[in-house]
Amino acid sequence: MSPMILILIIGAYLLGSVSSAVLICRIMNLPDPRQSGSKNPGATNVLRLGGKKAAVLVLLCDMLKGTIPVWGSYFLGVQSIMLGVIAIAACLGHIYPIFFHFKGGKGVATALGAMAPIGLDLTGLIAATWLIVLGVSRYSSLAALVSVILAPFYTWMIKPHYTVPVAMLCCLIIFRHHANIKRLLDGSEPKVGEKKVTNT
Repeated sequence: MSPMILILIIGAYLLGSVSSAVLICRIMNLPDPRQSGSKNPGATNVLRLGGKKAAVLVLLCDMLKGTIPVWGSYFLGVQSIMLGVIAIAACLGHIYPIFFHFKGGKGVATALGAMAPIGLDLTGLIAATWLIVLGVSRYSSLAALVSVILAPFYTWMIKPHYTVPVAMLCCLIIFRHHANIKRLLDGSEPKVGEKKVTNT
């Protein structure tokens, strides 16, 4: 591994470690998302705590944490497999942030941002899948899981040489949702809009 690749991986992890949800909630005088609602520092919990404006800001910032290192690495000529590793590093930063006691979110928005440089068509398909599943089920976690399961297939249809790195990234997101999968199966997973939530 070249020194440049190592620097890019470390940089992606450090950028991912900046918790958008925590910082935006502090700026907007909202409760700490790690201690309120579902206790998950992500856009869905911020939506519950502070409404759409705060949630959209968190979503955009979390996506940029994936887009910036991957897109930058692409322009530096990094190969597709290593782009996948850099994307995973950004998501690991979001999930296990060094600046916030290694307690982060699920990594879905950061993963989507990391996939965005592949093309707007892929981003659109993933976003549409998420919106459709969310609209039908009202489960944010189920929408995320279905989207990441289908993402490698969408990638294979659009730009096949990125299928493996996208699949690597999606496996991490599915693993991070293991508790949500258990709750979906036993019927205890909270829906978007519910006032009473459990730890997600």
